Amino acid sequence: MQLPIIEPAPLVTTHAEAFRDLFENRCQFRHFENYLTGLMVLPNKSMTNIARCVVESSDKTNVSRYFSKDRWLEDRVNHRRVKYVLQQTERVRLKKDQSALILDDTLCEHVGSLFDYIDRHYNHGDNSYPLAHNPVTSHYVSGPVRFPVDLRLYRRYEEVTHWEEFVQKHFPGGEIPKKKKERAQFHKTVDPTLLQDAEFLALHKQFQTKIDLAKELVEAAIGHKVPFSVVLFDSWYLAKEFIACLRRRKKDWISILKKNRNLETNSFVLKDAEGKRISLEGPHINVEDLVALIPSNAYRAVKMDDQTYWTFTLTVRIPDLGKVRLVISFDNAELKGTYAVLVSNRVDWTAQRIIATYLQRWPIETFYQDGKEHLGFDEYRMRDAKAIQKHWCLVFVAYSFLHLDCLPTSLRQSRLPIKTIGEACRQQSQSLIEALILFASHQLEQGQKANDIFSYLFAKQQSVAMA
Repeated sequence: MQLPIIEPAPLVTTHAEAFRDLFENRCQFRHFENYLTGLMVLPNKSMTNIARCVVESSDKTNVSRYFSKDRWLEDRVNHRRVKYVLQQTERVRLKKDQSALILDDTLCEHVGSLFDYIDRHYNHGDNSYPLAHNPVTSHYVSGPVRFPVDLRLYRRYEEVTHWEEFVQKHFPGGEIPKKKKERAQFHKTVDPTLLQDAEFLALHKQFQTKIDLAKELVEAAIGHKVPFSVVLFDSWYLAKEFIACLRRRKKDWISILKKNRNLETNSFVLKDAEGKRISLEGPHINVEDLVALIPSNAYRAVKMDDQTYWTFTLTVRIPDLGKVRLVISFDNAELKGTYAVLVSNRVDWTAQRIIATYLQRWPIETFYQDGKEHLGFDEYRMRDAKAIQKHWCLVFVAYSFLHLDCLPTSLRQSRLPIKTIGEACRQQSQSLIEALILFASHQLEQGQKANDIFSYLFAKQQSVAMA
C-alpha cells in the first residue's frame, strides 16, 4: 500500500493558482494539481500509479486523455512558470552580469521501443548506446536561485529521416555497417543518392543538431526575459555556429575545451622555465602538446572555497572561434594526473573568475539527478511524444515549486539553497501524512467506522492488488 493522497501537496496549493487560467476547466486544473503532487511524494511516479493513489482523482483513462488529447499547451505553462519563478525570486537573485544560463543534455533510458522518437544514443559515462530519449535543456543560475528554463528533444539524424528504410529502398540488399567509422563512410557514399528523393529530402530538412537546439534554447531564454549575461556549456556545444549566435546576442561564454583542439601558434608567446621564448613549429599546436611544454613554475595557485587549483592562463586564437582566453587547471601542486582546460571569450577575465563562473554549471547536474531520483523525470510510460513533453513540463513545474521552498529569505542569509530538493519532497510527504491522519480522526469523530475509512482511502489500490 502507498500513501493515499486526499488533497494537493501544500506547495502545489500555494503556487498552482497562478496557472489556473491556462486550463479550460476545473477538471484539467485538478489533474494538474494531482500530477504535481504525485511527482513530489510518490515513489512510483507513473501516471497510472498517481491516478491510483489520489483518492478523489479520475481513473487512469481520464488522466491519460489529459496528457494525450486535452488542449492545454505545455509551452504556455512553461512560459508562465519561468515568469512566475522570476517574480518570486527577485529578492534573492544576483544581478544580470552575475547570472548564467547553462546548457546540457541527458538520457532518459527505457526498455521498450514503442515510445515516439526513442532511439539509441551514446552514453559518455560507460561508452554504451542505450535505448533512450535525449532531451537538451537550459538552466538558470543566479546565486541561490537555480531552475530549469526550457527543453528541446534531440533526435538522431537516422531516426528523423528513417535513413535505414531509404537505404533499403534505393540500395536493396545492401549491408549497412554497424561500426561508427564504417557507417560514417557509408553515409558519404549513399546520402547523395538519398537526397535526390523528395520524401527523404523533406525529412532531411527537419533534422536539428544539438547546436541548433542550443541556439533555440538561448533565444527562448531571452524570449522569457531571463536575466543572464554568460552561457556555460561543455565541449560538445563549442562550435562556431553557436559562438556566432552568442556573439550576436552579446552574451559571454565559457566552455570546456577538448585537448585535441588546435591553437594558432602565431597568436601567443610561450616561455620556458628560464623565461626564454619556446619556438613552435607549424601554424597550429593542439592543446595537449601545448600543456606538455608549459614549465611548472608558470602555474599559479587559485583558491576556490576549500579547493585549490594550479592554473596557467593565456590568450590565444582558435580557428573558427577567434581570440579567446584559456585556463589550464590541475587539482594538485605536482601537476600530475588529469587536467581541465576552460576557454572563454572574456580575454580580460582572470583564471579565478573564469573557474568560479564555470563552477556555476554544477546545478544542472544536480537538477538531472534530483529530477530523476525525486520527480520521475525519466519514469514516464506514455508513448506519445506530445504527452511525454507535457510530463517533462510538469516535472519542471514540480521542481520549480520545490525550489522556491528551498530558497533563503535574502542573500544575506545565504547564497546557496538552504535545503535540498529531496528534503523539500520529504516535507511535502510529511504534510500529506499529517493531513491524512487528521482526515481519519475527523471521520472517526463523525461516527465513521475505521474499516469504512480504510476502504474509502485504499479502494483503488486494493482493486488493483486484487486484479
